[in-house]
Amino acid sequence: MSKATFELYRDKADEWRWRLVHDNGNVIADSGEGYDRKAGARKGIESVQANAAEATVDVLD
Repeated sequence: MSKATFELYRDKADEWRWRLVHDNGNVIADSGEGYDRKAGARKGIESVQANAAEATVDVLD
């Protein structure tokens, strides 16, 4: 059961972006860049979904 939702939206510059929002309203992650096409933003979401679960944590002191 996920407690987060990806939102796909157009920004003020008319570019596509995504953000991952926890059910408490906090933004957990975002695209960091705008995409010309909606499909590009969707691919960004798919990449996070596919890779984040297996990602390691590097602690940088």
